[in-house]
Amino acid sequence: MLKFNFSVTTRDGQRVENIQIHGKDLPDAERKLRQMYRDCEVLQYKTIDPDKRIAQSADIEDVLSLIAKDS
Repeated sequence: MLKFNFSVTTRDGQRVENIQIHGKDLPDAERKLRQMYRDCEVLQYKTIDPDKRIAQSADIEDVLSLIAKDS
């Protein structure tokens, strides 16, 4: 399943960015978006690559072990 990132303007004029929605394709994701934000205007969207993984952030123990190795 693909993931889409939307930026919209609501019917009240509020700008909402970084709305991430899963969908089988763009029309499916946009349908789900419009269920949450009725009568919104889509300003932009992009497909998020599902194969690209975000690197895991380091915890304090990892940082301390790196510092200890330098000393």
